[in-house]
Amino acid sequence: MKKSSYRHLSGVFLLNKPLGLSSNSALQKVRRLFNAQKAGHTGALDPLATGLLPICLGEATKFSHYLLDSTKRYQTTVKLGQTTSTGDVEGDVLQERDVPALNQEKIEAVLEQFRGDIQQVPPMYSALKRDGRPLYELARKGIEIEREARPVTIYELKLIEFSEDSLTLDVTCSKGTYIRVLGEDIGEALGCGGHLTKLHRTQTGHFEIDPSYTIEYLESLSQEQRDALLLPVFSPVAHFPRVQLPEGREKYFGNGQESNIDHEAVAEVLVFDGERCLGLAEITDKKRLVPKRLLNL
Repeated sequence: MKKSSYRHLSGVFLLNKPLGLSSNSALQKVRRLFNAQKAGHTGALDPLATGLLPICLGEATKFSHYLLDSTKRYQTTVKLGQTTSTGDVEGDVLQERDVPALNQEKIEAVLEQFRGDIQQVPPMYSALKRDGRPLYELARKGIEIEREARPVTIYELKLIEFSEDSLTLDVTCSKGTYIRVLGEDIGEALGCGGHLTKLHRTQTGHFEIDPSYTIEYLESLSQEQRDALLLPVFSPVAHFPRVQLPEGREKYFGNGQESNIDHEAVAEVLVFDGERCLGLAEITDKKRLVPKRLLNL
């Protein structure tokens, strides 16, 4: 499709990403199905991982970084007794150990060590960069370098079920958490090591997954039906406070100019003109409305 035929379309689609597809490939498929000029996702999922991948189209990309920084929730399965080069089922097996006899009490005692604020060493198979090169490029060449532990927060860590050699967990965590590392560390704490065999994201920020919103489902719909599934442009920050633009100030706001407003100071507010969202602004302690991020709708 020629670039000129793409539409200036804006909104958010909550994709249920399939197994085996990279986040960028999924993004491009969704963009083409909507014929959208511009698109971005809100936090990559590995090809092994499935689940919620919010796709921001058009002007919604201006808010995507808020979701990158948001809390995430996953359901994951950890196979115990084997460690792999990547921390998941795609890697080579590095070591095999016997799995101790498991019971609810023993597992819960280990999980408790990983709740709250913890330290994680990022994996070599990650997109983090060292001297401008992603770590995974070095890892593929068999090079391992020292990485500093980083603070992350595990808000919730629930045991869903377990067998003699696996755990299925529900994890709610902060930005920057590597679930692969969490699975490996839990395996080590149990004395046998482990790696992920399943990773499914169910929540990003305030967005929850709709299992039916697959690429196949989008392909089955007309363009009009697809468009009806889009959430508003401002939905990534819909929880921000809202103000109405003072009357007669739309042109000035659109040009990035400040306005007087009778409102208490707020760092970030959504600015509306009637039902139309114009963008984000700050309200200063001097009751000045200062545009920060303008929408071109």
